[in-house]
Amino acid sequence: MMRYAHIVGWGRYLPDRVVTNDELSHLVDTTDEWIYQRTGIRARHIAATHETTATLAFEAAARALAVADLHPSQVELIIVATSTPGYMFPSTACLVQDYLGARRAGAFDLGAACSGFVYALQMASQSIATGAVRNAVVIGAETMSRVIDWSDRGTCVLFGDGAGAVVLKGSSVPGGVLATTLRSDGSGGDLLSLPALYHNPVPIAGAEFSHNGHHKNIVGMDGRQVYRFATGVIASSIQDVLKMAEMSIADVALIVPHQANTRIIETAAKKLKLPLDKFYLNVERTGNTSAASIPIALCEAVEEGRLKPDDNVVFVGFGGGLTWGASVVKWDVTPPPVSFIDHEWRRVRYVMARGRSRLRRLSRRVEAAVARSPNGHKPDEERD
Repeated sequence: MMRYAHIVGWGRYLPDRVVTNDELSHLVDTTDEWIYQRTGIRARHIAATHETTATLAFEAAARALAVADLHPSQVELIIVATSTPGYMFPSTACLVQDYLGARRAGAFDLGAACSGFVYALQMASQSIATGAVRNAVVIGAETMSRVIDWSDRGTCVLFGDGAGAVVLKGSSVPGGVLATTLRSDGSGGDLLSLPALYHNPVPIAGAEFSHNGHHKNIVGMDGRQVYRFATGVIASSIQDVLKMAEMSIADVALIVPHQANTRIIETAAKKLKLPLDKFYLNVERTGNTSAASIPIALCEAVEEGRLKPDDNVVFVGFGGGLTWGASVVKWDVTPPPVSFIDHEWRRVRYVMARGRSRLRRLSRRVEAAVARSPNGHKPDEERD
């Protein structure tokens, strides 16, 4: 039986700290007018020192599960699309799994830069379509503020932090994720890049390995080339995915693009001969949150009543790699009411999940201590 992956829950989280263009003008040679005219951005959210990509992702996922009315124990797959993990391993997704108490879930991170959410959505929907899993959580989460050069006005004005998530649920009812197209072009990898986070020298290999190939782990970007790339692939991706879904642009109620830059979206809209209000835009108040931008924008569009049951919505992403892609989704849900008691009980469950996690860590330490004790090991001659 064919299974369809329906979006049944959604959630977003933005840090409390908001940095305006005026504040940035005290840090670099720029003005609010200069930034807004070139990007459409007025402000962005910046993670607090105690916040991480994983904690942002958890907050978004918890909200999405609340909307879906799904218990974490029912989640079978967690995918986090991110370019800013706190660790190379454990993955951000594994940390989220622990925070949620999703004991039956597989979890991994996916790296496709600003296209990451579309890529992750496809991986999860195909897992559901094949019957491998029934429920999945897809998250885009970033702390871009920690990987940009705050003295470079060309990049530091663009990015912000945040997370967005959706819950996918398998169903035999047609709908949900209808079609997806994914593309890449590694020859353009140097146009938008972020070096890996390891810097340890390799002294045994000689002086030429003293920096291990990397000097700075900050975003590098050729803005003009990225602009040309993005304006072209937005239009072509939308056209390709609609062809796959056997739809026309007239069948689409809303397009939710990666929120990189207002000028990019305006140019793409002109190429498609569409009014700008066909695209949902929130980049003015969030900046570019990379893989998190599409799910954050989706949540805001739902909150504003921009999507109704049976509407078709297109997600389109583009970013480093180079990568790009688009998905067509049949929107067939309305947000259910969540009572105050239900909301607080869910919070209690997550606190309990943290407690169970600490107990498991303590248990491992005790077992290790016992194993190291004089009576903890059998003599070698007794082991066989």
